[in-house]
Amino acid sequence: MYRVVLIDDEKIIVEGLRRVVKWAEYNCQVVAVADDAASGAAAIRQFRPHILFTDIRMPDQDGLTMLAGLRSEFPDMQVAVLTGYRDFSYAQEAIRLGVTRFLLKPSRMDEIDEALTEMVHRLDKLPEAPEEQEESRHAGSFIVNQAIAYMEQHYSEKLTLQNVADVCYVSQWHLSKLLNRHGEKSFYDILNSLRIRAAKELLADPSLKIGEISERVGYADTAHFARIFKKSEGVSANEYRNSLRVQKNES
Repeated sequence: MYRVVLIDDEKIIVEGLRRVVKWAEYNCQVVAVADDAASGAAAIRQFRPHILFTDIRMPDQDGLTMLAGLRSEFPDMQVAVLTGYRDFSYAQEAIRLGVTRFLLKPSRMDEIDEALTEMVHRLDKLPEAPEEQEESRHAGSFIVNQAIAYMEQHYSEKLTLQNVADVCYVSQWHLSKLLNRHGEKSFYDILNSLRIRAAKELLADPSLKIGEISERVGYADTAHFARIFKKSEGVSANEYRNSLRVQKNES
């Protein structure tokens, strides 16, 4: 029997779906419902559903990133979106990420039945078809881009793999795998490269001390910053700063 999870911040919609749809006729069972993205993600990881009906315009939620995260981490899971958001480009991207059906609220019963029929049909045909593999790769690339964009904005903070994974609606294990697969770098390699790039820019300002620069770019320990900088650039931060002075004098 196929497991189903329902997510929508409008509880009346969740309850309506749970009660009205004849799930057993489709060899399906609703195993969990949720009214926000966080509890929905937790339910998905706990129950690993085959089918998901979800809204993607809930408060404090990046709907496309959530979809990409789910499709990347659970490539066989069939997803139907229920939303009142009428934007064609948004729907296009959702479909590119591997959504089976994009249904506008209020959805008719025949639309829900058709979506459910198609999702069950796809599940019955597993193993995964080539087009679904492509959708999963696209979703993975989407998540990597979102993760790096977030790291570029927050590298100066105390940032962990779990922090970024939470923003991308994936597990930290899956995010680590995606970063290594798509960028061939670990989370900390990427984070360090962003911090060192920022540090090199700050070293051009002679009024800033090395310890101050270290703190500004996210390193609480100056000695650790020094080791990372030398490993990255082949010279110490002071030597790099001196080389900038020489270049400036020569020009």
